[in-house]
Amino acid sequence: MRKLMMFMVAALWWIPAQATVIAADRPAEYLPLLADKNVALVVNQTSRVGDQHLVDFLLENDVNVVKVLAPEHGFRGDAGAGETINDAVDTRTGLPILSIYGKTKKPSAEMLAGVDTIIFDIQDVGARFYTYISTMHYVMEAAAEQGLAMIVLDRPNPNGAYVDGPVLDLEFQSFVGMHEIPLLHGMTVGELALMIKGEGWIKAADELALTVVPVSDYQRDEAYTLPVAPSPNLPNAQAIQLYPSLCLFEATAVSIGRGTEFPFQVMGHDEVPLGEFRFTPRSLPQSAPTPKLQDQQLSGIDLRDSDLRGFDLSLLLEAHQAFKEAGVTFFTAPDFMDKLSGTDKLRKAIEAGHSEAEIRASWQTALTQFKQRRAPYLLYP
Repeated sequence: MRKLMMFMVAALWWIPAQATVIAADRPAEYLPLLADKNVALVVNQTSRVGDQHLVDFLLENDVNVVKVLAPEHGFRGDAGAGETINDAVDTRTGLPILSIYGKTKKPSAEMLAGVDTIIFDIQDVGARFYTYISTMHYVMEAAAEQGLAMIVLDRPNPNGAYVDGPVLDLEFQSFVGMHEIPLLHGMTVGELALMIKGEGWIKAADELALTVVPVSDYQRDEAYTLPVAPSPNLPNAQAIQLYPSLCLFEATAVSIGRGTEFPFQVMGHDEVPLGEFRFTPRSLPQSAPTPKLQDQQLSGIDLRDSDLRGFDLSLLLEAHQAFKEAGVTFFTAPDFMDKLSGTDKLRKAIEAGHSEAEIRASWQTALTQFKQRRAPYLLYP
């Protein structure tokens, strides 16, 4: 182990000064914590150390990895949104893969039997409804209750420059929104883990032995392009940037491109023309088996070259107005809209015809309070 450690530290000498280095690429910071430990990993396809998967890297470095806990989209990231993840065995390593997305979202004592330390290393995209942070919540709680150490290997937030949207009302708490944070929270998963523990948002929070390995030389407002797609329907940087604004359309009649080569980069409908761009959602087994408005030609907007960033409300307001004028139901899943929003106030304000300025003004006080509340947990400027 010591020889390997010396080699890996030396191998990083060529990285230019001030280059951002993700936590997984800083093995000297976490390998010593894993000596003689039985380790469980919460990982997916984004959990890379250079060109290697974290699982393979740890095994090569004599870490006793005993099992993998698979979140939404699965260990290899090839399952569609909401698709149940089943227990399996990794054909490459022979490790058991236990699902924590489906019936079981919180690892049970039986699932964690024989484990000393849990590592969480998953790339997030900075939106409250992206479920990897909900998975992290449940894993942290299980670790706290069962007396296990937990290590979070931090990664940059590609939407880290933005803090916007309504702060979650706990009345609308769900797996797509578990914490009293805004839709765009501007934090990394490491910072969120510190806040979840520090604010007592999990049971037995004070008992959790939590270590966050930070990203080196990182600023939250710097551009960061993800080297691996974080989920099947966020295939590129543009989709990741548009995701916070377009995800709310999941609760409406509007397609946002699932079932196409450009999910979360277009929007359209078959009856209410939202623009002149034409596209047709098809069944794509690996990403959208049964997409909304499947096999229908839709008219809408192509956002692949859009410079829209952060949380944009104008598209939602304009689409709602177009549906209202056409007499077609816009919010086809109002309860889901409220869960995604973290409140029913946004939907009701849109239905009441409030302006974007009025809606934005309604959450500014809560955003200011959130920024003050999160301040002790921030690791980066």
